[in-house]
Amino acid sequence: MTNFNKEELLAKNDSDIRNIAAELGIEAGASESKEELIYRILDEQAIQNAAKPAAKRRPRITKKAAEKVVSATKGSTVKEKSTKAKTTAAADSPEADDTKKPTVKKTAAKTKKTTKKAADKQEVLEDKQILADEVPEAKDEVQEGMVEAVAPQPEAVPEAETEVEAKVEPANGAANNADSESASQAGQDEVPAEEDEGPDFITIEDIPVEENTIDDELSGHLLNKFNITASEAAVAQNPPFMDTEVPDYWPKEKVEMASPSPAFPGVNRAASKQSLPKEYDFNNILTGTGVLEIMPENYGFLRSSDYNYLPSPDDIYVSQQQIKFFGLKTGDVVEGGIRVPKEGEKYFPLVSIVSINGCSPERVRNRVPFEHLTPLFPDEKFKLCKGAGDNLSVRIVDLFTPIGKGQRALIVAQPKTGKTILMKDIANAIAANHPEAYLMMLLIDERPEEVTDMARTVKAEVIASTFDEPAAHHVKIAGIVLEKAKRMVECGHDVVIFLDSITRLARAYNTVAPASGKVLTGGVDANALQKPKRFFGAARNIEGGGSLTIIATALIDTGSKMDEVIFEEFKGTGNMELQLDRTLSNKRIFPAVNCIASSTRRDDLLHDKTTQDRMWILRKYIADMNSMEAMNLLQQRMKGTRNNEEFLMSMNS
Repeated sequence: MTNFNKEELLAKNDSDIRNIAAELGIEAGASESKEELIYRILDEQAIQNAAKPAAKRRPRITKKAAEKVVSATKGSTVKEKSTKAKTTAAADSPEADDTKKPTVKKTAAKTKKTTKKAADKQEVLEDKQILADEVPEAKDEVQEGMVEAVAPQPEAVPEAETEVEAKVEPANGAANNADSESASQAGQDEVPAEEDEGPDFITIEDIPVEENTIDDELSGHLLNKFNITASEAAVAQNPPFMDTEVPDYWPKEKVEMASPSPAFPGVNRAASKQSLPKEYDFNNILTGTGVLEIMPENYGFLRSSDYNYLPSPDDIYVSQQQIKFFGLKTGDVVEGGIRVPKEGEKYFPLVSIVSINGCSPERVRNRVPFEHLTPLFPDEKFKLCKGAGDNLSVRIVDLFTPIGKGQRALIVAQPKTGKTILMKDIANAIAANHPEAYLMMLLIDERPEEVTDMARTVKAEVIASTFDEPAAHHVKIAGIVLEKAKRMVECGHDVVIFLDSITRLARAYNTVAPASGKVLTGGVDANALQKPKRFFGAARNIEGGGSLTIIATALIDTGSKMDEVIFEEFKGTGNMELQLDRTLSNKRIFPAVNCIASSTRRDDLLHDKTTQDRMWILRKYIADMNSMEAMNLLQQRMKGTRNNEEFLMSMNS
């Protein structure tokens, strides 16, 4: 029955649609519309078509190709004998009389194709064999192996080939019959084609191989290619600009690095590895120490004392993150690891921090600022005398003007009274008897030869700014030294600063200070002395540990009104005053100390009761004398005793 689609059903009238529905077995009611009948017809057609069996497909006939083995024989004699054997076998076969000429042509065509294919395969096999062995001597072994495998008995080859050809002809005839039968049955679907079973043998076709074939091929493009690559490797290992014999004085590393092999990356791999520079990590190998100076941009540098804390090429860069993380301030003595500057960097950067002011970074982070520390009167005395063989200068200072930890001492001196020598003796005495104290000798506007002598004879850190330096250098060095001392005191250290002289430091501050409009007598600006007063007033004894002692010299009778004003400003700020007399120095009486005018405030905190009582008696005794008479008396009595205790005990006698 014909299947209708929707368009065809819509084109028909109602009576035709009802007839089609009746043929399909659909009971159509009188009330059903045309569209409902059309959809019922389509559904019924789909159901009936699905129930029908599927049409049988036509099978495809495949033909099995005969297997062939190509053999290679040695010499042209085998080829002639095999050709004669083929001709004889073809002539003797009775079945080949009728179809003699077509069979010969067909066989000849197949033989040419097979021979060409076999020759191509043979070339591929030989190429693979040559590339696999990579040895020129392998060609003889390949030739002998192929001859032995194919023709171990050359005399029996013609008979064997004759028998094989006799079997090949019936097989070809059977194959032709099978082809004709399958072609006649190709249009019939009912009867499947049956494959003809041929004889159980493999067709062998001999291809003659001449003796010089392999030699010619090896000497062809493959052998040339092999020779070219070998020569390239030799040239790469021994470049033309280098001799094959390297002199003995050449290092082996240079020889290997001078002969890389770009054609063969693996040939000189060891040399390429050695030629690559090794990467070293220099972090924390070098250590650096310096005093931190924070710049306005919040990063800092560690200044070196070798350059008097001024900018130098040896400065160490400290980042803003490190300053914020460790709570660093200007004047902190930082010690840590540094690394070599990279390309584009000018300074050695700080990598890690080991200690800050001699303490661990954790302890320094919680320190109290210097301004919030509680100052006290000096209550611990610096012992200047060892007990035997002491200098007369330090013995007199130790009795009449004792120096305590946190003392603010002022040495008032006229020119050429020996104040520098006296400071040197006091510094060496403190360094010898109090190794825990940190001494700094700050020389402002001094002579260069005195700086050298002080650095060689005093066991202290000498920071100097000579008179040929500008006033800005004086001010900057003094500020860094003061900040360093404050940071060390915050960490509990005892620091002693010897300042020579505070008068010249005040002159430098007066030079660099901006003009305020108020000028005092002698041309001193009203605000110029505020910073030197802050420097001198930083000396104090800290409650709970730590002290800053400042021993400064002030010049008088220099003929300058400015020096007199500066001295008057500092006269009442110190708690110890040691005056030197020019009259004594002119008569070569040293130390030229005016014992009557020199004194220390609250010396009762520094002397014991016995020493204090005897000193009162001594002062009463020399009060009516002048400075020269008093010094002559003290020198006579002290030279006859070994130490100050023995001198005080001899006063009654």
